[in-house]
Amino acid sequence: MSATTKRVLLAKPRGYCAGVDRAVITVEQALETYGPPVYVRKEIVHNKYVVETLRDRGAIFVDEADEVPEGALVVFSAHGVSPAVHDQAAQRNLRTIDATCPLVTKVHFEAKRFAKDDYDILLIGHEGHEEVEGTAGEAPDHVQLVDTAEDVDKVVVRDPSKVIWLSQTTLSVDETLERVDQLRERFPDLQNPPSDDICYATSNRQTAVKAMAPQCELVIVVGSQNSSNSKRLVEVALQAGANASYLVDFAKEVDESWLDGVTTVGVTSGASVPDILVMDLVAWLAERGYGDVEEITTAEEKVTFSLPAELRKARKAAAN
Repeated sequence: MSATTKRVLLAKPRGYCAGVDRAVITVEQALETYGPPVYVRKEIVHNKYVVETLRDRGAIFVDEADEVPEGALVVFSAHGVSPAVHDQAAQRNLRTIDATCPLVTKVHFEAKRFAKDDYDILLIGHEGHEEVEGTAGEAPDHVQLVDTAEDVDKVVVRDPSKVIWLSQTTLSVDETLERVDQLRERFPDLQNPPSDDICYATSNRQTAVKAMAPQCELVIVVGSQNSSNSKRLVEVALQAGANASYLVDFAKEVDESWLDGVTTVGVTSGASVPDILVMDLVAWLAERGYGDVEEITTAEEKVTFSLPAELRKARKAAAN
Protein backbone atom coordinates (compact mmCIF):
# COMPACT_ATOMS: atom_id res chain seq x y z
CA MET A 1 0.00 0.00 0.00
CA SER A 2 1.55 3.34 -0.95
CA ALA A 3 1.69 6.06 1.67
CA THR A 4 -0.40 8.40 -0.47
CA THR A 5 -3.47 6.19 -0.21
CA LYS A 6 -3.66 6.61 3.56
CA ARG A 7 -5.91 9.40 4.76
CA VAL A 8 -7.68 10.91 7.75
CA LEU A 9 -11.30 12.08 7.71
CA LEU A 10 -11.74 14.72 10.41
CA ALA A 11 -15.28 15.26 11.65
CA LYS A 12 -16.68 18.76 11.99
CA PRO A 13 -18.24 19.73 14.30
CA ARG A 14 -16.19 18.05 17.02
CA GLY A 15 -14.81 18.98 20.43
CA TYR A 16 -15.93 21.77 22.73
CA CYS A 17 -19.60 22.70 22.80
CA ALA A 18 -20.80 26.07 24.09
CA GLY A 19 -21.72 24.68 27.53
CA VAL A 20 -18.29 23.13 28.08
CA ASP A 21 -16.51 26.24 26.82
CA ARG A 22 -18.52 28.35 29.26
CA ALA A 23 -17.82 26.01 32.20
CA VAL A 24 -14.06 25.84 31.60
CA ILE A 25 -13.79 29.63 31.13
CA THR A 26 -15.84 30.05 34.32
CA VAL A 27 -13.23 28.18 36.38
CA GLU A 28 -10.34 29.96 34.63
CA GLN A 29 -11.88 33.39 35.27
CA ALA A 30 -12.84 32.51 38.86
CA LEU A 31 -9.16 31.67 39.48
CA GLU A 32 -8.14 34.99 37.90
CA THR A 33 -10.76 37.03 39.77
CA TYR A 34 -10.60 35.46 43.23
CA GLY A 35 -7.22 33.74 43.14
CA PRO A 36 -6.68 30.09 44.05
CA PRO A 37 -7.94 27.93 45.52
CA VAL A 38 -11.26 27.71 43.73
CA TYR A 39 -13.21 24.58 44.67
CA VAL A 40 -15.15 22.70 42.00
CA ARG A 41 -17.82 20.13 42.86
CA LYS A 42 -17.19 17.05 40.68
CA GLU A 43 -15.22 17.35 37.45
CA ILE A 44 -16.13 20.66 35.77
CA VAL A 45 -16.46 18.67 32.53
CA HIS A 46 -15.72 14.99 31.90
CA ASN A 47 -12.22 15.32 30.46
CA LYS A 48 -8.99 14.20 32.09
CA TYR A 49 -6.76 16.80 30.37
CA VAL A 50 -9.05 19.73 31.21
CA VAL A 51 -9.35 18.70 34.87
CA GLU A 52 -5.57 18.24 35.27
CA THR A 53 -4.85 21.58 33.57
CA LEU A 54 -7.24 23.43 35.89
CA ARG A 55 -5.90 21.54 38.93
CA ASP A 56 -2.39 22.77 38.04
CA ARG A 57 -3.74 26.34 38.06
CA GLY A 58 -5.24 26.03 41.54
CA ALA A 59 -8.67 24.43 41.15
CA ILE A 60 -9.49 21.84 43.83
CA PHE A 61 -11.98 19.19 42.75
CA VAL A 62 -14.21 17.67 45.43
CA ASP A 63 -17.03 15.13 45.33
CA GLU A 64 -19.44 16.99 47.59
CA ALA A 65 -20.00 20.54 48.83
CA ASP A 66 -19.42 19.44 52.46
CA GLU A 67 -15.73 18.91 51.56
CA VAL A 68 -15.37 22.65 50.84
CA PRO A 69 -14.16 24.81 53.78
CA GLU A 70 -16.93 26.95 55.23
CA GLY A 71 -17.28 30.30 53.46
CA ALA A 72 -15.08 29.30 50.48
CA LEU A 73 -15.90 29.60 46.78
CA VAL A 74 -17.28 26.59 44.93
CA VAL A 75 -18.14 26.20 41.24
CA PHE A 76 -20.88 23.74 40.26
CA SER A 77 -20.02 21.70 37.15
CA ALA A 78 -21.57 21.88 33.68
CA HIS A 79 -23.65 18.77 34.46
CA GLY A 80 -25.87 20.57 36.98
CA VAL A 81 -26.78 19.89 40.59
CA SER A 82 -29.96 19.15 42.52
CA PRO A 83 -31.64 21.62 44.92
CA ALA A 84 -30.25 19.51 47.80
CA VAL A 85 -26.70 20.44 46.74
CA HIS A 86 -27.61 24.15 46.62
CA ASP A 87 -29.07 23.77 50.14
CA GLN A 88 -25.92 22.02 51.38
CA ALA A 89 -23.79 24.87 50.01
CA ALA A 90 -26.02 27.49 51.65
CA GLN A 91 -25.79 25.73 55.02
CA ARG A 92 -22.00 25.89 54.80
CA ASN A 93 -22.15 29.58 53.81
CA LEU A 94 -20.32 28.83 50.57
CA ARG A 95 -20.03 31.37 47.79
CA THR A 96 -21.25 29.60 44.67
CA ILE A 97 -20.86 30.02 40.92
CA ASP A 98 -23.21 27.81 38.96
CA ALA A 99 -21.60 26.69 35.67
CA THR A 100 -24.48 24.35 34.77
CA CYS A 101 -24.91 24.23 31.00
CA PRO A 102 -28.00 26.29 30.06
CA LEU A 103 -29.31 23.31 28.07
CA VAL A 104 -29.19 21.17 31.22
CA THR A 105 -30.88 23.98 33.16
CA LYS A 106 -33.68 23.86 30.56
CA VAL A 107 -34.29 20.17 31.39
CA HIS A 108 -34.31 21.05 35.12
CA PHE A 109 -37.01 23.65 34.45
CA GLU A 110 -39.02 21.09 32.50
CA ALA A 111 -38.79 18.61 35.39
CA LYS A 112 -39.99 21.25 37.88
CA ARG A 113 -42.78 22.42 35.60
CA PHE A 114 -44.21 18.95 34.92
CA ALA A 115 -43.83 17.88 38.54
CA LYS A 116 -45.81 20.96 39.54
CA ASP A 117 -48.54 19.81 37.12
CA ASP A 118 -48.36 16.36 38.82
CA TYR A 119 -47.03 14.40 35.85
CA ASP A 120 -45.06 11.20 36.12
CA ILE A 121 -41.73 12.03 34.51
CA LEU A 122 -39.76 9.27 32.77
CA LEU A 123 -36.15 10.44 32.60
CA ILE A 124 -34.15 8.61 29.94
CA GLY A 125 -30.51 8.58 30.99
CA HIS A 126 -27.60 6.66 32.47
CA GLU A 127 -27.84 5.62 36.09
CA GLY A 128 -25.26 7.34 38.28
CA HIS A 129 -24.47 10.11 35.77
CA GLU A 130 -24.17 13.50 37.48
CA GLU A 131 -26.57 15.18 35.08
CA VAL A 132 -29.26 12.57 35.77
CA GLU A 133 -28.81 12.96 39.53
CA GLY A 134 -29.19 16.74 39.23
CA THR A 135 -32.32 16.58 37.05
CA ALA A 136 -33.99 13.83 39.12
CA GLY A 137 -33.22 15.84 42.26
CA GLU A 138 -35.49 18.65 41.02
CA ALA A 139 -38.56 16.42 41.43
CA PRO A 140 -37.55 13.17 43.13
CA ASP A 141 -41.15 12.12 43.84
CA HIS A 142 -42.15 12.42 40.18
CA VAL A 143 -39.08 11.18 38.29
CA GLN A 144 -38.33 7.57 37.33
CA LEU A 145 -35.07 6.79 35.58
CA VAL A 146 -35.24 4.72 32.40
CA ASP A 147 -31.77 3.55 31.38
CA THR A 148 -32.14 0.12 29.74
CA ALA A 149 -34.89 -1.66 27.79
CA GLU A 150 -35.50 -3.69 30.96
CA ASP A 151 -36.24 -0.49 32.87
CA VAL A 152 -39.15 0.22 30.50
CA ASP A 153 -41.00 -2.80 31.88
CA LYS A 154 -40.47 -1.67 35.47
CA VAL A 155 -42.08 1.75 35.09
CA VAL A 156 -45.21 2.29 37.18
CA VAL A 157 -47.32 5.40 36.62
CA ARG A 158 -50.32 6.75 38.48
CA ASP A 159 -52.23 8.11 35.48
CA PRO A 160 -51.24 6.90 31.97
CA SER A 161 -52.69 10.08 30.48
CA LYS A 162 -50.26 12.27 32.50
CA VAL A 163 -46.83 10.91 31.56
CA ILE A 164 -43.95 12.77 29.90
CA TRP A 165 -40.41 11.74 28.96
CA LEU A 166 -37.33 13.91 29.39
CA SER A 167 -33.73 12.94 28.70
CA GLN A 168 -30.11 13.42 29.65
CA THR A 169 -28.62 15.87 27.13
CA THR A 170 -25.67 13.68 26.05
CA LEU A 171 -27.33 10.45 24.88
CA SER A 172 -27.32 8.69 21.54
CA VAL A 173 -30.16 10.23 19.53
CA ASP A 174 -31.12 6.89 17.96
CA GLU A 175 -31.00 4.94 21.22
CA THR A 176 -33.12 7.56 22.98
CA LEU A 177 -35.80 7.45 20.30
CA GLU A 178 -35.76 3.65 20.52
CA ARG A 179 -36.37 3.91 24.27
CA VAL A 180 -39.18 6.42 23.67
CA ASP A 181 -40.84 4.01 21.22
CA GLN A 182 -40.64 1.23 23.82
CA LEU A 183 -42.19 3.52 26.45
CA ARG A 184 -44.92 4.62 24.06
CA GLU A 185 -45.93 1.01 23.45
CA ARG A 186 -46.71 0.82 27.17
CA PHE A 187 -48.05 4.36 27.50
CA PRO A 188 -49.66 5.53 24.22
CA ASP A 189 -50.40 8.99 25.69
CA LEU A 190 -46.74 9.57 26.58
CA GLN A 191 -45.92 13.23 25.90
CA ASN A 192 -42.74 14.60 24.35
CA PRO A 193 -40.66 17.33 25.97
CA PRO A 194 -41.61 20.87 24.83
CA SER A 195 -38.32 20.95 22.88
CA ASP A 196 -35.56 18.44 22.19
CA ASP A 197 -33.60 17.62 25.35
CA ILE A 198 -30.58 16.09 23.61
CA CYS A 199 -28.22 19.00 23.12
CA TYR A 200 -27.48 20.38 19.67
CA ALA A 201 -23.76 19.58 20.08
CA THR A 202 -24.31 15.94 21.00
CA SER A 203 -26.67 15.53 18.06
CA ASN A 204 -24.36 17.37 15.62
CA ARG A 205 -21.30 15.29 16.59
CA GLN A 206 -23.25 12.08 16.07
CA THR A 207 -24.46 13.28 12.64
CA ALA A 208 -20.88 14.08 11.58
CA VAL A 209 -19.70 10.61 12.64
CA LYS A 210 -22.58 8.97 10.76
CA ALA A 211 -21.53 10.83 7.60
CA MET A 212 -17.87 9.82 7.99
CA ALA A 213 -17.94 6.29 9.42
CA PRO A 214 -19.07 4.35 6.29
CA GLN A 215 -15.82 5.45 4.57
CA CYS A 216 -13.60 4.48 7.52
CA GLU A 217 -12.11 1.16 8.54
CA LEU A 218 -11.25 2.76 11.89
CA VAL A 219 -12.74 5.68 13.84
CA ILE A 220 -10.78 7.10 16.78
CA VAL A 221 -12.78 9.23 19.22
CA VAL A 222 -10.81 11.52 21.52
CA GLY A 223 -12.52 11.70 24.91
CA SER A 224 -12.51 10.37 28.46
CA GLN A 225 -14.05 7.10 29.63
CA ASN A 226 -16.49 8.94 31.93
CA SER A 227 -17.73 11.18 29.11
CA SER A 228 -21.18 9.97 28.09
CA ASN A 229 -21.29 11.82 24.76
CA SER A 230 -17.78 10.60 23.80
CA LYS A 231 -18.68 6.96 24.46
CA ARG A 232 -21.82 7.37 22.38
CA LEU A 233 -19.68 8.50 19.41
CA VAL A 234 -17.82 5.17 19.47
CA GLU A 235 -21.17 3.33 19.38
CA VAL A 236 -22.53 5.54 16.60
CA ALA A 237 -19.36 5.00 14.49
CA LEU A 238 -19.75 1.22 14.73
CA GLN A 239 -23.47 1.33 13.98
CA ALA A 240 -22.82 3.59 10.96
CA GLY A 241 -20.38 1.17 9.35
CA ALA A 242 -16.86 1.62 10.73
CA ASN A 243 -15.07 -1.73 11.17
CA ALA A 244 -13.58 -0.62 14.49
CA SER A 245 -13.80 2.36 16.83
CA TYR A 246 -11.92 3.25 20.00
CA LEU A 247 -11.99 5.96 22.67
CA VAL A 248 -8.66 7.51 23.76
CA ASP A 249 -7.74 10.47 25.95
CA PHE A 250 -4.41 11.06 24.20
CA ALA A 251 -2.69 10.08 20.94
CA LYS A 252 -0.14 8.04 22.91
CA GLU A 253 -2.96 5.65 23.93
CA VAL A 254 -3.55 4.55 20.33
CA ASP A 255 -2.43 0.98 19.72
CA GLU A 256 -0.47 0.92 16.45
CA SER A 257 -1.93 -2.52 15.67
CA TRP A 258 -5.30 -0.78 15.16
CA LEU A 259 -3.83 0.67 11.94
CA ASP A 260 -3.01 -2.69 10.37
CA GLY A 261 -4.57 -2.77 6.91
CA VAL A 262 -6.36 0.55 7.50
CA THR A 263 -6.51 3.07 4.65
CA THR A 264 -8.95 5.60 6.09
CA VAL A 265 -9.03 6.69 9.74
CA GLY A 266 -11.91 8.81 11.00
CA VAL A 267 -11.14 11.21 13.83
CA THR A 268 -13.56 13.07 16.08
CA SER A 269 -13.86 14.14 19.69
CA GLY A 270 -16.47 14.47 22.41
CA ALA A 271 -18.01 17.79 23.44
CA SER A 272 -15.67 18.23 26.42
CA VAL A 273 -12.39 17.81 24.48
CA PRO A 274 -10.06 20.72 23.61
CA ASP A 275 -8.97 20.64 19.97
CA ILE A 276 -5.27 20.53 20.90
CA LEU A 277 -5.76 16.84 21.76
CA VAL A 278 -7.33 16.15 18.36
CA MET A 279 -4.50 17.95 16.56
CA ASP A 280 -1.98 15.87 18.55
CA LEU A 281 -3.71 12.73 17.24
CA VAL A 282 -3.76 14.06 13.65
CA ALA A 283 0.01 14.77 13.93
CA TRP A 284 0.59 11.27 15.40
CA LEU A 285 -1.27 9.71 12.46
CA ALA A 286 0.67 11.87 9.94
CA GLU A 287 3.93 10.46 11.33
CA ARG A 288 2.59 7.02 10.44
CA GLY A 289 1.74 7.87 6.85
CA TYR A 290 -1.77 9.32 7.26
CA GLY A 291 -0.82 12.81 6.09
CA ASP A 292 -3.81 13.46 3.84
CA VAL A 293 -6.49 15.10 6.03
CA GLU A 294 -9.99 15.91 4.80
CA GLU A 295 -12.55 17.66 7.01
CA ILE A 296 -16.09 16.27 6.80
CA THR A 297 -18.43 19.13 7.73
CA THR A 298 -22.10 18.47 8.49
CA ALA A 299 -22.97 21.63 10.48
CA GLU A 300 -21.60 25.03 11.48
CA GLU A 301 -22.01 25.81 15.18
CA LYS A 302 -22.41 29.42 16.25
CA VAL A 303 -23.97 28.90 19.70
CA THR A 304 -22.40 30.80 22.61
CA PHE A 305 -23.52 31.21 26.23
CA SER A 306 -22.76 34.15 28.50
CA LEU A 307 -20.81 33.45 31.69
CA PRO A 308 -22.68 32.86 34.99
CA ALA A 309 -24.20 36.06 36.40
CA GLU A 310 -22.26 35.75 39.69
CA LEU A 311 -18.95 35.83 37.82
CA ARG A 312 -19.97 38.65 35.48
CA LYS A 313 -20.88 40.82 38.50
CA ALA A 314 -17.62 40.02 40.31
CA ARG A 315 -15.50 40.82 37.27
CA LYS A 316 -17.39 44.06 36.66
CA ALA A 317 -16.85 45.10 40.30
CA ALA A 318 -13.14 44.20 40.10
CA ALA A 319 -12.75 46.27 36.91
CA ASN A 320 -14.23 49.40 38.53
